[in-house]
Amino acid sequence: MDKFNFKKKYGQNFLNNKQKIKKIVNAAEIKNNSLIIEVGPGGGSLTKELSEKAQYVLCYEIDKDLKSHLDSLFINSNVDIIYDDFLKRNIEEDICKYKYTHLYFISNVPYYITTPILMKLIEANLIFDKIVMMVQEEVGERFSAKPNTKSYSSISVFLDYYFDVKKEFKVNRLEFHPVPNVDSVVVSFTRKKDLLALKDKDLFFKLVRDSFKFKRKNIKNNLKNYNLEVIEKILIENNFDLSCRAEQLPMEVFVKISNAL
Repeated sequence: MDKFNFKKKYGQNFLNNKQKIKKIVNAAEIKNNSLIIEVGPGGGSLTKELSEKAQYVLCYEIDKDLKSHLDSLFINSNVDIIYDDFLKRNIEEDICKYKYTHLYFISNVPYYITTPILMKLIEANLIFDKIVMMVQEEVGERFSAKPNTKSYSSISVFLDYYFDVKKEFKVNRLEFHPVPNVDSVVVSFTRKKDLLALKDKDLFFKLVRDSFKFKRKNIKNNLKNYNLEVIEKILIENNFDLSCRAEQLPMEVFVKISNAL
């Protein structure tokens, strides 16, 4: 590990506990004929485990200084690496050449872009069997948060709409090189079989974001540019009113408001 020039700007902290790497892979429950997407393969430890389970592994690595190491590690293998910024890629185009039955996203993602990566996966026109990510412990709390808790936020609502979210296990900061400032948690996202009917996905996303825009403000203030009569009607039907805050509302109520608008 010491031969790598770790770059803080890319959030590079490589997990060096082989048992934990195996646990991450096991949490995904990978089926036959699978394509796995990984962002930030780093030293390639997780990638190697994934390549033994999947038909294909497609990695995105922004740090071109890792190219010679990774290319030599996965020469003549089922691993393809795109040396580019994942957030700027069209995933659907990148994966169209692969023939697969099951699609997974498994990654120890760079922590500074965890939420943008997840939002990109949600907004992509793809059906993932499972998403497994190692994230900062605090972020993991936000992803799995329920209404009326401090961690509940817009991302909690988005994830709850699409996925059953489960915190799999913790990873101590000392199991990384270099050692980060925080502990981590591995979180899995399994797509729900029956999604609630949503008339306008873009409106739903905007409504939820706007509802949480100012944490201390109530729904009436945060959504003053919307049709408050319609919103109030739905809130009252669900035992809330305009004076409540976004953190009190379950995902289902946001769906009903969005559809009514």
